[in-house]
Amino acid sequence: MILRTAISRFCVATASIVAFLSTAVAGAGDGSTYEIRNQPLPGATPGGIAMDYIAFDPATRAVWVPAGSTGLVVVVDSANGALRPIPGFPTAEMGSGDRRRTVGPSSVTIGGGVAYVGNRADSTICAFDSSSLVKKSCHKLDSMPDGLAFVGPKSEVWVTTPRDRSIRILDARSLDEKARLTFEGEPEGFAVDAPHGRFYTNLEDKDLTLAIDLGTRKTLETWKSGCGEEGPHGLRVDPGSNQLFVACSARVEAMSTASGKVLSSIDTGDGVDDIDYSAKTHLLYAAAARAGQLTVARVDDQGNLTAAAKVSTPEGARNPAVTDKGVVYLTRSKAGELIVATPSK
Repeated sequence: MILRTAISRFCVATASIVAFLSTAVAGAGDGSTYEIRNQPLPGATPGGIAMDYIAFDPATRAVWVPAGSTGLVVVVDSANGALRPIPGFPTAEMGSGDRRRTVGPSSVTIGGGVAYVGNRADSTICAFDSSSLVKKSCHKLDSMPDGLAFVGPKSEVWVTTPRDRSIRILDARSLDEKARLTFEGEPEGFAVDAPHGRFYTNLEDKDLTLAIDLGTRKTLETWKSGCGEEGPHGLRVDPGSNQLFVACSARVEAMSTASGKVLSSIDTGDGVDDIDYSAKTHLLYAAAARAGQLTVARVDDQGNLTAAAKVSTPEGARNPAVTDKGVVYLTRSKAGELIVATPSK
């Protein structure tokens, strides 16, 4: 009760704070401009908030933000900026010395009216009604979850668990574990190509990108990503154009899903992790945390990537989630906030 009261007061206070932090930023490319603002999050400490994956839910127009070290998941209404925090997630201390950190909820995927949240503290996947935010059920894995992907045609949730080089497949309704797929490397990133019955992931430590059959769960293709020593990170797919987008640390590649050939690439600056893509507008979004830059790239039918905008962001901003209105939400862990980039053209 005390936590909920404090959060409520925080949400009211931040509405006025955010207004004073807005600034217009011009983008290079086709003349697009974005307004950048800071969105503080509840529970932040001077050390910030450990955040990783976030996701936009088109059905409710909400952005789900697992706010790791706070033990919260914050649901942001993209229409009015209202915050609805979900408390009660376990947290845990990990590492030692300078690498010691607090982990908690860190990933989310949404589908079928349900939001699935992965927690690194207790290795659970929990389901929530995406409208009421009511908790439904949980499943505990025997390995720490990383990324989550809802696979609608199979009514499954696929979970990358890189520590034991596997992907776990859960039933989307019961969260029972249906299968464990093992690999010769560490799965990182995910993209679901429902029309072609494929799931894509990377083996980050091997610099490889894999295509997996959703039905047989067999690896169909293994392609060299060409990202180098740090390997590939995030993935997105456009089934309509047979294009797969692969995030390297300082660029994004467009790859043919028919051949694995790299069609083009675009420099982003260093520090890219996850990416996002709008199939409706054919715009790709990549945020470089070290470079302090958001790249918005246009993709043509041949897979050519060209800059639509290059937008300056605070250092540390990364892992975009893009709304149906083209508003880009970025995590900024060290400041315990989101960076929100709103197109003004």
